[in-house]
This record gives sequence, C-alpha cells and structure tokens, in this order.
Amino acid sequence: MKRFFSSLTILLYALAIYAQNVDNNAVKIVQTMNLISNLYVDTVDRSHLAETAIKAMLKELDPHCSYISAADVQRSHEGLEGNFEGIGVSYMMINDTITIDQTISGCPAERVGVLPGDKITHVDGKLIAGNNTKLNDIPKMIRGPKGSKVVITIVRQGEKHPIDFNIIRDKIPINSVDAAFFAAPGIAYVKLNSFSLTTPDELTEALQKLSKTSAIESLIIDLQSNGGGIMNSAVDIVSRFIPRHSEVVSVKGVHLPKSSTLSSGYTPSDIPLYVLIDEYSASASEIVAGALQDWDRATIVGRRSFGKGLVQRPIGLQDGSEVRLTIARYYTPSGRNIQKPYDSGTDKYFKDIESRYKHGEMVNSDSVQFPDSLKYYTLKEHRVVYGGGGIFPDIFVPLDTAKTTKLYRQIVSKGALSRGAKTYTDKNRKNLLRKFSTFEEFEQSFDEADKIEKSILKEADTEKIEYTESEIGETRQLLRLQARALVAQSLYGPEYYFRVTSSLNDALQTTIKYINSKQ
Repeated sequence: MKRFFSSLTILLYALAIYAQNVDNNAVKIVQTMNLISNLYVDTVDRSHLAETAIKAMLKELDPHCSYISAADVQRSHEGLEGNFEGIGVSYMMINDTITIDQTISGCPAERVGVLPGDKITHVDGKLIAGNNTKLNDIPKMIRGPKGSKVVITIVRQGEKHPIDFNIIRDKIPINSVDAAFFAAPGIAYVKLNSFSLTTPDELTEALQKLSKTSAIESLIIDLQSNGGGIMNSAVDIVSRFIPRHSEVVSVKGVHLPKSSTLSSGYTPSDIPLYVLIDEYSASASEIVAGALQDWDRATIVGRRSFGKGLVQRPIGLQDGSEVRLTIARYYTPSGRNIQKPYDSGTDKYFKDIESRYKHGEMVNSDSVQFPDSLKYYTLKEHRVVYGGGGIFPDIFVPLDTAKTTKLYRQIVSKGALSRGAKTYTDKNRKNLLRKFSTFEEFEQSFDEADKIEKSILKEADTEKIEYTESEIGETRQLLRLQARALVAQSLYGPEYYFRVTSSLNDALQTTIKYINSKQ
C-alpha cells in the first residue's frame, strides 16, 4: 500500500477505530489530504500540511487545546518533571555573548569551576560569540544525555587566556520553590513558581529549614504569576491543610463523568495560612487557592486569578508529537467552575487581562459585578464566593500603577536594567564577595548604588533610550532597588532577589499588616 497517509490520516483513523464509527467528516478530511498529495500542482510538505490542519482544528475548540511537535515534546515535559539533563547553568545574552548568570549548586558546571560572569565563546569547538548565534539555539548545544561530555570555552575577567572546561552532563534539578524566608517575625514566606513532581518535597524541605531557625506562627504561600503544572502536586499541597478525605477538586466533561479527588496522607496543619494570587495565577494555582478558600482554611490575598479550569489530556501521536485535548472542566469543592468564558474567541480570551485593566478591575474590586447565578458558599463558614472564571480573593490588593514610570518600563523591557546590573556585578564580584561574605552583610552595608546606576544608564544609552535628569530622579529609587536585588541574586542565589524586593510585593506587605493587626 502506498505510503501517502500523513500523520493526520493516522490520527483520524485511530480516533475513528476507537469510537468504532468512521465519521464522514473525518473521511472527508482524509480524502482532501490524499487529493492534495496526489493531484496538487506543486510538491507539498505533507507533514507541515497535517500539522497546520491539526492546529486549525484544535484552535476551533478552546484556547488551551494544542499541538506540540515531536521536537518540542521533551522540552515541554522538563519543567513538570522537575529536572533535565545538562551542565547546570543559567545564562543571558549580553552584547552577542552568552554570559553565565548562575551555576546551580552541586551540578556539573559548578563542580569543574565555572563561575557566574564567565562568558562562553565556544561549545565543542564551535564559535557561539559575536556571530549572531540565537539564544534559543544554546540549550541544544549545552544540554545532552546524562554521562555525555561537552567542552565549553570561556573568557573570564582577570584571566589572560580562554579556559576550556570538560563537563560531564548530569541530571539538573528545576526548583519550583523560588524563595523561603521569614518575611517578618514568625511569618514564613514561600514563593512557588510552578507545580512540578518535586514541588511537595521542596515545600517540605523549605518549611523544615525555616522551622529550625524560628517558630512558624503564620505561613504565606505566594502563587502570584504561578501558571500551574501538575494537578497531583497541587492536591498534595492542599492535603497538608484540610481534613483527610475532603474533596480538593472535581472534574467533569461530556465524555467524562464527574470524579472527585480527595485529600489524603497527611495530618493537616492548623497553622494560619495565607495564599497570594494575581491575574497570572492559573490552573493548579487556582485549584489550590479555590480548595483552601472553599474549606475556609486560608485567606486568599491579591487580585482575581487567570481563570484556567480546563483539563487537558496529552495524547501521543505516531511520530512522537502530541495533541493536548481538553476533556473536562475543573470545579472547586463548593462547585465553582474555575474556567473563564472563551466563547468570544481566542484573541479576546488572551486579552482578558488587558480588558480587566481597562475596566478598572485591577485597581477597584467594586468594578467586578457577579450575577446571583454565580454565587456559591464556602463549606464551613458559608461565606459567599463566586464562580464564573478565576478565584476572587478575600482581601483585594489593587495594582499600584504609580510605582513604575515610563522610563523605568523602557529600561526594563530593553534589557538595560538586567545587563547593567550584570556588568557591574561581573566587574566587582571578587571585591563584593570579599567585602560581603554573607547576604546579611550585603543587606546591611552595600552602598554602591551610584555605580550600579551608571552601569544601567550606560546600557540605556546603548539602547538609545532618551531621558532627562528629572525622569531619572522619579524612577531612581525603584531602579536602584531592583538593581540591588539582581546583584544579590547573582552573588548569593535566586532567593535573595525576592528578599530584597519583598518591600515591593504589595500582596505580601498587605498580608503581613493583616496578620499583625489580628495579634
């Protein structure tokens, strides 16, 4: 039999066999593909044509159905699995050269002596500096199977000649806990950037470390800008705080009868709990916030979450590619549908946050009007909560639009802030670490804000950003604080960025004030 069947053909026949009913519309699509393959005037890329057709079909369903090519499937799984295989560095492109931003503790690059500030010029002898190498191409060169070798050539400030490092790749952890520290006496703060397989263990480890230094009297879990991840990890987190065998979340679809996931495995903690959310908190974050709110177990602080409550099932295709098909909706324990409407089209759906801003929802909670049909009640205290898309907080924190100036936004978006702070840190790293051996010393005594500012403004000039001295004065305080945080991050690790910028986290500061007011 001629091998003219595309991946779309195979997909459609597989679905038809599964349903034991060959749909006439599926046959029509297969016929069209065959006609194009055999009769079209020019040669066509059948694989590309099939992918285009699949994407078009999925786009008609809802905003979260998607097609992932075989090349992208593995990379998309890395963040959920909590690790990948490589050398263990983070980096950024500065002046067409890859510059090491951080080495991950205990990973191969650190073990052989690679340092933050090192500039990579070659990978396995191939030049990657100053030749317009794309940033997206770097992972393909540096990453590889555990046990394989890669040679990177670096230029280091203070060294006359380039240095070759022979690095054996290994498993590299991807941490979902960005920071864990006491934001105020007795008030523990944990920032989660996602929900991966390792998130529950990371949270346990973080809280154990904190409890060894001081008693945890209240706990704040920050899910702001957390786009979600693995539902089971979200359930595990909730299970630590509500009674065993309590519903955490339920799912239901036309072809999937309602099923509930219950909490289990933990003796629930009774510590006062607060969860921070914003308009970018989605999916698993909303499952956590919704369940804890419905059980009256946590106070939710911030702004209405994104509203992503559709369940996708990944279905592998014969060539290694994947379709992620929506099969159900998520519901909180009180019965609220997390998913916001999408019947006005995908473009309007993804511009919803912009619409919220224009309608005033980001600065005034009264701008949100809920019909009675979306009214639900919490399960213990019978407080009113609303469905219809996202989780609305118990304590609303408006977006402070006055914090940033136009100049500040330009400096950040053009990369001048990050590059300027990085350039300053790399030039002064040895002296800084000699002078401030610990973050506590840095926090108390660092006084080189003028030098960082000059480095940032030099980058701004390179980007042709125009400004006046008056405009610099208006944005100086925020600019210097953010730069200070980037320097701390580069010297001591990612957590210290959040420590320095905690004063800018309005939801966090509001929560601390609320906790203290109750004492």
